[in-house]
Amino acid sequence: MKKSLLIIPFSVLLHLCILNGILYLMTPITYVESSNMIYYNLSWLIITFSLNFYPTERRETFETNLGKFFKLLGIYGLAYFALYGLRSDGIYTFEYRASVFLIICFFITAYRSLFYWVRKKYRLYGGNFRNVVVIGRDRNLKKIRRVFDQPELGYRYKGFFDDKPSVSPTYLGKMNDCFKYILENDVDYIYCIASKLSKKELEYLVTFADNNLKKLKIIPDNKEIFTRSMFIELYDTIPVLAMRKSPLEVEYAPIVKRTFDILFSSMVILLVLSWLAPLLYILMKFESKGPLFFKQKRHGVNRKTFWCYKFRSMTQNDSADTVMATKNDMRVTRIGKIIRKTSIDELPQFINVFLGDMSVVGPRPHMESHTEMYETSIDKYLVRHFVKPGITGLAQIKGYRGEIIKKADIVNRIRFDIFYTESWSLGLDLSIIYLTIVNAVRGEEKAY
Repeated sequence: MKKSLLIIPFSVLLHLCILNGILYLMTPITYVESSNMIYYNLSWLIITFSLNFYPTERRETFETNLGKFFKLLGIYGLAYFALYGLRSDGIYTFEYRASVFLIICFFITAYRSLFYWVRKKYRLYGGNFRNVVVIGRDRNLKKIRRVFDQPELGYRYKGFFDDKPSVSPTYLGKMNDCFKYILENDVDYIYCIASKLSKKELEYLVTFADNNLKKLKIIPDNKEIFTRSMFIELYDTIPVLAMRKSPLEVEYAPIVKRTFDILFSSMVILLVLSWLAPLLYILMKFESKGPLFFKQKRHGVNRKTFWCYKFRSMTQNDSADTVMATKNDMRVTRIGKIIRKTSIDELPQFINVFLGDMSVVGPRPHMESHTEMYETSIDKYLVRHFVKPGITGLAQIKGYRGEIIKKADIVNRIRFDIFYTESWSLGLDLSIIYLTIVNAVRGEEKAY
């Protein structure tokens, strides 16, 4: 059974119905002017089609689509509130408009989740499947089989062809036998391992697929070095594999992240630091001499050095720039123990965020001496410097913060930092911020 051509139009129509239905029911004044209705609908269509939101890959799930989904809601939210700013009717407050938008987001998210759930169940029961064969056999075949063997993705793996005979139950014969089999068994997708065919054989296979309406997918010889973060760039007609790419390299992503950083850091500076800094200054003066802020050179994006600010939590000492705080560290003051335990000492770094040296979320910046030590002893350590360092990060909420006691501590920290650089999304940032606040309230074992 082939994929229905009505799925995308149906999804577009249903999303527009949700959007217009909620707006009409909750803000009927909005629809007094037809231009408002045109604006909301046209904005949705332009943004969704610009993001290529509706066409979904066969291997795409609700979870793998989350990044694109949050981008859609974020950009549409800007368009939604832009009209409110330009044409405030004075009847609906900003808070009410915001609650309407959240309701729209809820129902669209619910539909999107339901869509993927129904599609998964439909495929599990045999609907919307694709028959697949593989021509050639190498180590990649086992890896690609893991995808084909997931019934919810809708693949039906028939077997493989290879000139080297095999006792495998999925062995279908020599490569020349594939053409007759493909035509007789209604095969949809042909996966070809390029290293197993000559140039002439590949050219014939391309011609055969085109003339028989079959989808041909070529698997290059990867020399066992491919990673999830690789991507393809086209130089004229030549595909070039780039080994590493971050979602933050997409044109609009740095703008979204920087805008969020400026707004979030501004709120913290104005609403928290404005009164907390004078209060801590007074308390510190009762206990020890020294400045309110402690500043230290740390390495940021592309290994550039910047001054990182914290509330001073220790007595002044000569080892502050080389020795990390340890459990029961005698250098830590009484006030310092409290602000370190609750991570309040990190709050001045929102000044670094506002200035552009740091981000709210990202790999934690290390002291210069530690960067110089780890970059030669820890594999892929410097990958974390492709992005701005953060006040909090994925490694921190996973428990890898503070003192490095054994090598596994820094290795796992780097592993989470690299995962973050390769998987960034605004939704991931928001979840990390939420869990950071939860951990700060509960108190963390390594916060000393």
